[in-house]
Amino acid sequence: MKQETHTGLNKMKIAIAQINPTVGDIDGNTVKIINYIKDAKKQGIELLVFPEMVITGYPPRDLIVKKPFIKRNVESLETINAETDGIFVIVGFIDQSQGELFNAAALIGNRKVIGIQHKVNLPNYDVFDEKRYFSSGKDCKVFDVLGKNIGINICEDIWIDNGPSTEQCSKGAELIVNISASPFFAGKEKVREKLVSKRAIENKVPIIYANLVGGQDDLIFDGRSYLFSKQGKLICKGKSFAEELIILPELDSAKEIISKDDEVEDTYKALVLALSDYFRKNGFKKTVIGLSGGIDSALTAAIAVEAIGKENVWGISMPSKFSSKGSVSDSEVLAKNLGIKFDVIPIKEIYDCYLKTLSKQFSGTEFNIAEENIQARIRGNILMAMSNKFGHIVLATGNKSELSCGYATLYGDMSGGLALISDVLKTRVYEICDYINKKAGKEIIPSAIITKAPSAELRDNQKDSDSLPEYDILDPILKMYIEDEMSKDDIAKAGFDKELVSKVIKMVDRNEYKRHQAALGFRTTPKAFGTGRRMPITNRWGG
Repeated sequence: MKQETHTGLNKMKIAIAQINPTVGDIDGNTVKIINYIKDAKKQGIELLVFPEMVITGYPPRDLIVKKPFIKRNVESLETINAETDGIFVIVGFIDQSQGELFNAAALIGNRKVIGIQHKVNLPNYDVFDEKRYFSSGKDCKVFDVLGKNIGINICEDIWIDNGPSTEQCSKGAELIVNISASPFFAGKEKVREKLVSKRAIENKVPIIYANLVGGQDDLIFDGRSYLFSKQGKLICKGKSFAEELIILPELDSAKEIISKDDEVEDTYKALVLALSDYFRKNGFKKTVIGLSGGIDSALTAAIAVEAIGKENVWGISMPSKFSSKGSVSDSEVLAKNLGIKFDVIPIKEIYDCYLKTLSKQFSGTEFNIAEENIQARIRGNILMAMSNKFGHIVLATGNKSELSCGYATLYGDMSGGLALISDVLKTRVYEICDYINKKAGKEIIPSAIITKAPSAELRDNQKDSDSLPEYDILDPILKMYIEDEMSKDDIAKAGFDKELVSKVIKMVDRNEYKRHQAALGFRTTPKAFGTGRRMPITNRWGG
């Protein structure tokens, strides 16, 4: 935890506890909250702010319908309150009142519940479905804390024009505190900063924004809590993708901070945190990864090493008759650079046995995708065998470009318990690999892997471009269609061939059935497959 000391906001010493809770671990989260309170008290903090629903973790989804879960969360608030001698604390929890449930913030201090603010605006779009569980708050309160009027609101409330912040300021609020669980995507930080700055300026009030950090299933929370002055200037900013006790400076003497976040670096850090948390919170220890000699499996292995340690990563090369020499040799160099365990398991004999077994049924037919995918499924079976035998989770290595277009084999390269880079477009994959090498000051991912033409190597002289447009053309189309939700005509107007755009859109739409069977992946873009994009499989829209 940060140990710096500053004079607090207008002489009140305030800190943000930017912490990483685990959904459902109410007891563990409570212990962590209390430890931060104790640390804050040692440093003379008078007001400590925690993020949204920090007692339960966010989002708890249908755990919310379990009555014992709600009861335990309320009991934990009482346990936390008992530790508030000499300090005020704002903490997120689930409140139950007159048979209704509320996403709530409790203001507690000196072993008393001073007041509770319910979330007024419940998000029900993209990855959010809070109206499924909660009732909306009815009022926007202002609380007296050490003679200062403070308005407390929750996440979505600050995104609303003329919303709770405005109402609280009209009631005399001198400071707005927003507690949030705002999920990450690359570029979200700029949007968020602009929004909070705007609220501060229009209401002429300083704003404290306390955000959650950590990985939870497909969502990643990036932290980066703030203090903005009433002039809309960023005065203090928490770390990205890390826990921290952020002690806020005095506004009168604080200098503006210039934010310099980088989307490539952010995506890398987000995936490292998400994978680390997925393993830690779910009890996984080790992973096995199929190394093809290609850039996707190389990036997957590099992130895994950073997240869980080289001793916990096992790379396996499974060459077939169509594999290039570099398939094995490049994978071996990568494994050496990463310091991971590496094995080669050739599949030629297994593949030949399959073809012999199916020779009667395949007689008189041309070599096609059936023979190609047999190889991918053999590899998937081998990786799953290693997973079952040794208890290692398989990381699928497919990227978003491939998954979008269905350029992936069910029960083959899509096999695995987790699809680490499934929301990372191919062009971004290359950018992250370059970033990793630059950060290390040496080649972690061999240049031979970065510069070779992408290929599934399931037939002679195969290249991805045989089936897909070049990625520097494909990826912008995919981004516009999936993330920006643009129409076929609008994408074409942006400078792309209309026939090509139609072809890409058809590939995306007709492969929805594959994505419904894909392993969980982490959200790093505004629109990821899964929770935030619920498209029908049976679909003739085509637009």
